[in-house]
Amino acid sequence: MTIQQVLDGAMLKLMPVTAEARGEAERLLAMVLNQSRSYLRAWPEKNLTREEISDFEEWVRRRSLGEPMAYLQGVKEFWSLPFQVTPDTLIPRPETEVLVEQVLAIFPDPHPVVKLADLGTGCGAVAIALAHERPAWAVCAVDVSESALCIARKNARQLAINSISFYLGNWCTALPCHGFDVIVSNPPYVSELEWEQYARGLAFEPIGALVSGSDGLNAIREIASEAQNYLKSGGYLLMEHGFSQGPAVRALLKAAHYQRIRTVCDLAGRERVTVGRSSVIVRRAVP
Repeated sequence: MTIQQVLDGAMLKLMPVTAEARGEAERLLAMVLNQSRSYLRAWPEKNLTREEISDFEEWVRRRSLGEPMAYLQGVKEFWSLPFQVTPDTLIPRPETEVLVEQVLAIFPDPHPVVKLADLGTGCGAVAIALAHERPAWAVCAVDVSESALCIARKNARQLAINSISFYLGNWCTALPCHGFDVIVSNPPYVSELEWEQYARGLAFEPIGALVSGSDGLNAIREIASEAQNYLKSGGYLLMEHGFSQGPAVRALLKAAHYQRIRTVCDLAGRERVTVGRSSVIVRRAVP
């Protein structure tokens, strides 16, 4: 069989699961052949070996069952940087770049040292993107998954980022100190009901990085409650959330005595990131 023939067959199998069936088929075949997509287009009549066809059909089978392209390829771009991803890490989404943009807008001067914590770092996308833009900053990245932290460390090494310290643990309790200028998080915010409704599209990603209680707000509640203890007075907390959760997140931050609370929309015009500033209060003791 030729390149053109196997691509045509793969496209038919992938059309039920993706609107980019042709492009994804080309990327999978290019991966099997260790060639570029332009090579495939230049040599459509080239015959493939049985082994090449077999390998390609296996990749197509996995994709047709819904396995994300990012896991099949092992990489996902975020903030124009390549990040290794595995089923132990959530796949970075474009809307999460709003979180990075807002931090950079709050601290536009690249030179002063800013002390930042990224809670639930996953593959390290947010922490590494910020460290890439602000090399002078002191960044702490936290995750409860040791496997995810291993991937995050590897991504930092591959991108030559040396300003991040990684900590294993749950949210703020894993941080080595307090006095942070800013804490950011893209926590789980899918409700249990939403998970049941959309599980097929998310089934390959780690459920612990997606689902957070009956209303999707358990992790956000915990972070909002505890982050005040770890922020400087006037420090910033920024959290990503679902597009319908803005009012609830703002209410949680208000109840936790944050000030200047506001929500930022993503490029689709949906509420995506809520920002609050730590108030001048007497904090509970930090262990």
